Amino acid sequence: PPYSPDIAPSDYHLFRSLQNYLNGKNFDSLEALKNGVSSFFESKPRSFYDRGIRMLPERWEKIIENDGEYI
Repeated sequence: PPYSPDIAPSDYHLFRSLQNYLNGKNFDSLEALKNGVSSFFESKPRSFYDRGIRMLPERWEKIIENDGEYI
């Protein structure tokens, strides 16, 4: 497919982790939400981002094996 969340590291790695981090949290203001999101990014070591990139070839392979279907 032209767009697949399986292909973009931001979707399968970054945003999924961010969603898990924010799950169950309540924010009283937009500023509090921004601070929460900033805290998430600041808490992640470089290896977290590197891992998301390194996972790409394996994910591409799985997508090809599944004829582009969501994995």
